[in-house]
Amino acid sequence: MKKFLTGISQFPFISLFLFISLFLPTSLKSQDMLTDTIRIEEVVVTGSPVKINLNNVAMSVSVVSSAQINENNESALLPILSGRVPGLFVTERGVTGFGVSAGSAGQITIRGIGGSPTTGVLMLIDGHPQFMGIMGHPLPDSYVASDVERVEVIRGSGSVLYGSNAMGGVINLITKKQTQDGFHGNARMMLGSYNTQKYMASGGYKQGKLSLFVSGNHDKTEGHRANSAFDITNGYAKIGYELNPHLKMSGDFSLAKFKASDPGPDTLSARKGETIDITRGYGAYSIDNEFDKVSGSAKFFYNFGEHNITDGFHSKDHNYGLNLHESFKWFKGNTITAGVDYMNFGGLAENLKAMAGKGIVFADTSVYELGYYGFVQQTIAKKLTLNAGLRLQDNSAYGNVWIPSAGLAWNSDGNTTWKASFSKGFRSPTIRELFLWGPNPKLQPETVFNYEAGILKSFFDRKLNLELTGFLVKGDNLIITVPNKGLLNAGEVSNKGIEFSAEANPTSNLNFHMAYSYINMKTPVYATPEHQLFVSSRYRIGKTIYMISLQSVANLDTDPTPITHQVSYNLVNAKISHKFCKYAEVFVSAENLLNQDYELNRYYTMPGTTVFAGLNLNF
Repeated sequence: MKKFLTGISQFPFISLFLFISLFLPTSLKSQDMLTDTIRIEEVVVTGSPVKINLNNVAMSVSVVSSAQINENNESALLPILSGRVPGLFVTERGVTGFGVSAGSAGQITIRGIGGSPTTGVLMLIDGHPQFMGIMGHPLPDSYVASDVERVEVIRGSGSVLYGSNAMGGVINLITKKQTQDGFHGNARMMLGSYNTQKYMASGGYKQGKLSLFVSGNHDKTEGHRANSAFDITNGYAKIGYELNPHLKMSGDFSLAKFKASDPGPDTLSARKGETIDITRGYGAYSIDNEFDKVSGSAKFFYNFGEHNITDGFHSKDHNYGLNLHESFKWFKGNTITAGVDYMNFGGLAENLKAMAGKGIVFADTSVYELGYYGFVQQTIAKKLTLNAGLRLQDNSAYGNVWIPSAGLAWNSDGNTTWKASFSKGFRSPTIRELFLWGPNPKLQPETVFNYEAGILKSFFDRKLNLELTGFLVKGDNLIITVPNKGLLNAGEVSNKGIEFSAEANPTSNLNFHMAYSYINMKTPVYATPEHQLFVSSRYRIGKTIYMISLQSVANLDTDPTPITHQVSYNLVNAKISHKFCKYAEVFVSAENLLNQDYELNRYYTMPGTTVFAGLNLNF
């Protein structure tokens, strides 16, 4: 059975048809409507400076809704996105927790762009850049599902609007806010394999112009291997106030503290790795304006962290800045957006155990960037939307870089949209690359060019929505280590492929979701599968919901070194939930039902079948 399923992963569409034939019910009863079904014409991309309906977006954008996030009962957000968004892949190393440093997971790639560690995909929270100020990569354990209303993913470069690190794509987390008057809350308790425990509670209050939302999470596990324990506690708070019908302000704050252990490679000579103790936090304040002809915002953000590793490494980092943008609708169908952003990132990196315990400071510095951009969008006859953008980025380390983009979307008949776009993406060198181990202060930014074209198509009164995209990504100045020369802008990338997604609601109580991607890489890229298929189904009978999903991965490179090691596997997950009263729901879920032997990081084997049970409360 395992050999058969591994074989069909080479032909993902066969996997899809087998999946549907095995699990599609022979008879269906009409029940309550499945909540939060996405319809293309209803979705507006709001996490960017340019608000636009998905039918008119020239670039490739995927939206993961609150219903899709909540049905997983995951604490960490990134595993929910992996596979569900075409072309996006995230590595894991155990039951829960990603860690940092040697043996860590949480590698993110979109269309084969990401870097090791991830610096080519930009994480945002409500449009604010999120990454560790010294290393330049995001901290996956800091992103919690309970704080997020939805996720908007730009597949392809978003640098013209968001600047550095948006080279391969953008993952924008839109946080929750209280929208109903009065007090509302929910809580979850979840227990499972390897003494894994997950607890969550959140609540919101709204009265008049004031809204509040708070949440807290605590996860811990002994891990599926010796010395792989993980423990995290985080909290989040958001406050909003409507000054008048045209002006709103909000502020939010998040703090997470976690400990993780590296069990070391799972080999005969395996040795325990280091243990980490990390504190991460961020705060942000924004004021938004919304008028008939003018809209925009001013946002200030501050990210900070402190990392301690048992080998003596210690760091304190920061990443703060200001985003300003304003959009003008001077005549019918036209929007002109102008923006400026400033960011300062850096910090202190040292080893407290070096020099016979005297310690050594590797770097204590920062770099700033100032970006100016303009974006023009014009809709003609309600069918054709054209856009073009240009950014000038000024970096204190390397100087200036120009970033252009252009695209079009043609809605031919109300149910069909054709798209095409071109964009340049870039990533500024990190503090680590400029000033730390084997540094090169003369490094230039990495740049890639993204070309894509696609079609959106709806059928049966939008009960079936399809998207097909073809893309080409090329770059020739990636930062790599050259033997005997150190870090240089000498790397190349050339990836091309297709992405396909489908959302179907054949009846009021049945939903199907599918995402498939094929990436042809000139040379294999770490943490990027050649083929990836994700299929899920959700079926409701009365107060019971049945969910099942298949993730089929083929030719995934799991080795971050120049050595290529590819694996293929199939994961089947399932969940049953039952709402036994207005306020409470119980659920049981199982992951890796086929008990597959696989790894996402070389020599870090993943757990076999795991089982979880829990209770959701809503009040």
